[in-house]
Amino acid sequence: MSTTQQNSFSSVISINPYKETYFSGVSSFLSETPKPEFSKEQYVISYLNTNGFINSQIALSKNIPEEDLHDAINSKIYDDLGLDQAIEYQVQFIESFNNLDVDNRYFHAFVVDPLIVTETYESVVEKIKYIDVIIPTPLLIKSLYTKEIIESSGVHCFIYFQENDAFLTIYGDKEFIYTKSLKYSFIEMHERFCELYGERISYDEFINFFTNENLRETDSEYKDYFIKLYKELFSNINDILTYAKRAFDIEKFEQVYIGSQIASVIKLDEMLEVELNIKATDFDFDYGFESNDQYIDQLQSLMHIYTTIPKSERYQCNFTVYKRPPRFLQRESGKLLIVLAASFTLAFAYPITYWILTYAQGLQRDLLQKEFDDLHITRTTREATIKNREADKVKALALLAQEKQDYIEKKNTLIKIHDVKVNYPMKAKHIVLLTKDLNKFGVQLEALSYSEKYDLKEFKLNLVSSKDKKTTQLVEYLTKIHDGEFKFSLEEIIYSKETKRYFSQLKVKIL
Repeated sequence: MSTTQQNSFSSVISINPYKETYFSGVSSFLSETPKPEFSKEQYVISYLNTNGFINSQIALSKNIPEEDLHDAINSKIYDDLGLDQAIEYQVQFIESFNNLDVDNRYFHAFVVDPLIVTETYESVVEKIKYIDVIIPTPLLIKSLYTKEIIESSGVHCFIYFQENDAFLTIYGDKEFIYTKSLKYSFIEMHERFCELYGERISYDEFINFFTNENLRETDSEYKDYFIKLYKELFSNINDILTYAKRAFDIEKFEQVYIGSQIASVIKLDEMLEVELNIKATDFDFDYGFESNDQYIDQLQSLMHIYTTIPKSERYQCNFTVYKRPPRFLQRESGKLLIVLAASFTLAFAYPITYWILTYAQGLQRDLLQKEFDDLHITRTTREATIKNREADKVKALALLAQEKQDYIEKKNTLIKIHDVKVNYPMKAKHIVLLTKDLNKFGVQLEALSYSEKYDLKEFKLNLVSSKDKKTTQLVEYLTKIHDGEFKFSLEEIIYSKETKRYFSQLKVKIL
């Protein structure tokens, strides 16, 4: 933990609200806590899955004052995403510095429906009461760079599978770029596997195979269907990476980290590297925690690492609505008691007035709650429509990219065919033209070569004759009859005492 937090709290407890698992951290020791209890001395952190929020990148003019920034981002988000103005969404944002735009600032905005937070943490807060931080899952990865667990820059992709969600997140130069929820959580993979297999197996049996069976060694009847499932998964990942390269001007991915919430003998990183030809490794880092050799969900470890980073060096994006109450005199309840004590005598004079106001506020609250529930249904429907349209757009762009690639390949093939048809017959014609008069002058051809460099096309003829005069006469003759068609050059004629022959190299430049 940071120095401030260490002075304030004796321990940290991290929460997976979707499986209701709790991990307690004291010093450098991390362990699961089956029955967590509320304590004022513990710092509490949790996360939201990628399917629980909307992420969007927006641009705002640099002329907007800092004090108006939050309102401007809220307004932009509602307009860009077509959100229902009647619902007060929770909007958090972080600034993106990976741009060269001199006129605008760019932000990654995270939008959450308050009802989702309430439903997700309903049972958790009954045990814990207060949650200091609820952060979107992809932003936890920043801790790996801040703590120098990952030291290299470049563009990295992180893929992680959970029971209720799976996500793909991209970081470039150690900063967040993009995230997307994958439709391949363990629950969704189980459903898809049953469709491929043609018969329903239990979820526990599916997880048992994923955890314990090595695809290279197993003889299980499930093997081929798991391979088909993984190929579909990697194809989906490839489509997303292709989109991200184009959308964010990414030249290449330096590394892909892939892992899951549960331990597995299946080497997902090796399979992905073979399928996509991208360097991949396991999403399993050394965080420096002791855990009794227990496999720990990477997100649990990331949450504990996050709490050790100073606030100035981590992403500030907190969706918690379960904040700790301030000191008693600063609380609303404390202020109320002070007011009640000061005006105790006056309270008897106005009991009916206060009762009416309380009753009216209760009625107003019930009416607003009903209106909120109706509007929430409308919002959910519109959001689903937007996601479907975005998915269709991604597929269409991927198809267009493939068609362009096919066009380029066909074009290159036709160019090669044309080059073969045109250039090779021309070379043969020139060779016949140059060598047909050799016998007239008693000159033999020892070797012949051809080269092209930029605009220079040149033959080299290695000549052999019994007299040097025959060679010079041949060159003189060729120069005369092929004037304007070829340029001839003969640097020297060498006499060999052993063979009693004259050797020379005639260079012929095609004009």
